[in-house]
This record gives sequence, structure tokens and C-alpha cells, in this order.
Amino acid sequence: MPGIVLRSLSKVFPGGIRAVDELDLAISDGEFFALLGPSGCGKTTLLRMIAGLEPATGGTIHIGERDVTALPPGRRDVAMVFQDYALFPNMTVADNVAYPLRIKKVPKAERYAAAAETGESLGLGELMERRPGQLSGGQQQRVAVARAIAARPTVFLFDEPLSNLDARLRLEARTFLKRLQRELGVTTVFVTHDQAEAIALADRMAVMERGRIRQLGRPREVFLRPANTFVANFIGSTPMNLLHGRFDGSAAEVVGFRVPVPSSAAARLRAGEEVIFGIRPEYLHWSTAPAADAIRGRVAVVEGLGVSALVTLEAGGADGTASAAGPIAVRVTVPEGREFEIGSELWVTPPPDRSLIYRADDGELVGDTTPARRP
Repeated sequence: MPGIVLRSLSKVFPGGIRAVDELDLAISDGEFFALLGPSGCGKTTLLRMIAGLEPATGGTIHIGERDVTALPPGRRDVAMVFQDYALFPNMTVADNVAYPLRIKKVPKAERYAAAAETGESLGLGELMERRPGQLSGGQQQRVAVARAIAARPTVFLFDEPLSNLDARLRLEARTFLKRLQRELGVTTVFVTHDQAEAIALADRMAVMERGRIRQLGRPREVFLRPANTFVANFIGSTPMNLLHGRFDGSAAEVVGFRVPVPSSAAARLRAGEEVIFGIRPEYLHWSTAPAADAIRGRVAVVEGLGVSALVTLEAGGADGTASAAGPIAVRVTVPEGREFEIGSELWVTPPPDRSLIYRADDGELVGDTTPARRP
């Protein structure tokens, strides 16, 4: 199966709105690739450009060895699954699955045999004579995927196909899609605004903002080492703590806490330069008793997360004094069963092997707090 190569790809809508901004991207043969980002970042426009549903303003699109930039959708050999599934309500499941083959003028007996085989493989065997209105959301999603598979495309394109499902069905469908893509080995591009989906499904992912890729990499790499504060804020089930401080020449002073800065990162900073210290709530060590080299705070909010809770502290310095701008919010996750009174004191310690330092001016990562930390 061919991969996808985008070179200087752009899309400018009337009024000068630049949805995709000279984007370069290479997706490998057989890869499950996720495009992730907030609404309006350009990810769906990019997917529609690959499909041929949106013409490019500039740049090129290659699928395998073919330049498909100017080709209509029907000649690109791709199959797209839409957010609303786009099933024909007046057709049976069998008719819907067989429809792409009908467009390709495959003989009737052959296309319905292919539809039956594909439907059976996806657990739709007993539903082939039903219409979409008689199916659950999860069943409709499988019909849309079956239709895409029946076309035997070289590329699958998924536009937020799980967003209309409830939480349990979304998890089941996620597992189903991951297993199916592994079995078929078809190059797949999956658009989502849900970072949990991207991390769970993708071999690699791109985080987009304003038509550009802010970070590209394997999900675990992006999660552990966000390249900038935008990605750090966006990735993770709970927001990363991003605390402003100042580099004093050897360490970063943050909320009265000195964060060691490795020499490789320190060489890229000026004494007195403002920095941002990043640490995920899940990685903070916490204690109800005073601890050395810890950030002291008072419990302001407790939010239950099921097996854990997210505690928001109003933090001051190590000596308990707040910054000149007032208390700073620091979030920490604690196991279920731990209950804290609002206003009670808690001490949190950032582990050096999970901490990140960003420049305050451009939000770009300077380095980890320990050079030897494994990503």
C-alpha cells in the first residue's frame, strides 16, 4: 500500500483565511497516522484535500508514486469515513456497502458477494437487509467502515468517526479500528480533536494549530516531551502545569522552588530570562506533611476522575509566601479514596526526571531538567 507525501500544501479560503499553511508531511506505507488539534486548526480541511473534496491553493499531494493533486476524488483510490457516516437512508446495509463497487461498475453478483464477505467479517452478517435508521450508532459506524473496506482502497481517511458515539461505544470502536487497520495494513489518516483517541490509535501523530504542524512524532514522545507550550497544554487527560519563573544562571526559580536546569539547556538561556516550568499533575509527588524542596499550597478545588482525583492547589513558595501576582494554581492527581478538605495544606515535589523547561517568549522547549531522562 502506498504512503502519502504532502509538499508545501496550502489552502486559502476567500477573505484570506489560511486553513492549511504550506504544510510538509510524509506518511509511511501502512501507517496509522492521526491529525490532532482543536476545532478550526485545519485538520479536516487537510483530510478533505487528500481526498480530493477540497482543491489545494498551492503545493502537491502524492499517494504512492502518483501526483493526485489535480485528480478528482474517484481517481485517487481513497475511501473516506465521515463524522456522520453519510449512509444512504433509503438503502439496505448491503446496498450501502456495495455502493462504491457499483460506482466502479463491478458486476452486481460480484459486488454483493464482496459486500456480504466484508459485512460478515465486521459482524454485520445478520444486519445486511436492515436500513441505517434501524441500526445503533455503533452499527452504523461499522457499516461506514465496511463500505470503505469493500472499495479496497489504497488509503483510508477517517474524519472524527467516533465523535457521535457514547463513551462505551467509542472505546469499543477504537479497539475495533486499531485491530482492523493492523489486519488490513492500509495507510490510514485519522482526524480527531480527542487526544486520547490519537494516543491510543496512532503509530505517529501531528498536532496542528492554525494550519501548521506544531509537533510530529510517536504518541508517547509527544506526551512525554511536548515541543512547545501549545502542545503541552493540548496533550494529556489533565492539563500540564505550566508555571512561570526566572532562570538565575543555574536553576529556574518557580513559585519559590528551584528547578535544576541541565547544562545543555542552560547554555541556551540568559541569566534573568523568564522561563516556563512544565510538569504533569500525574507526575507530582505529594505529601500532607512538610517536605524538603517542595511547593506548598492550599487545596482550592477537588475534582473526581473515577480512579483518581484532580486537586488544584493555590500555591506559594517553599516558605509559604505567594507570588506578587497572588496565588498560583498547581494541579496534582491523587489516588481514589484520598479526601482533602478545602483549605488544607499539601506539599508537592516535581520529580526532576519528569520536568520540562520552556522559553517564556516563544513557548518552545529548552530542555528536560535532567539530560539523561529517557523519553
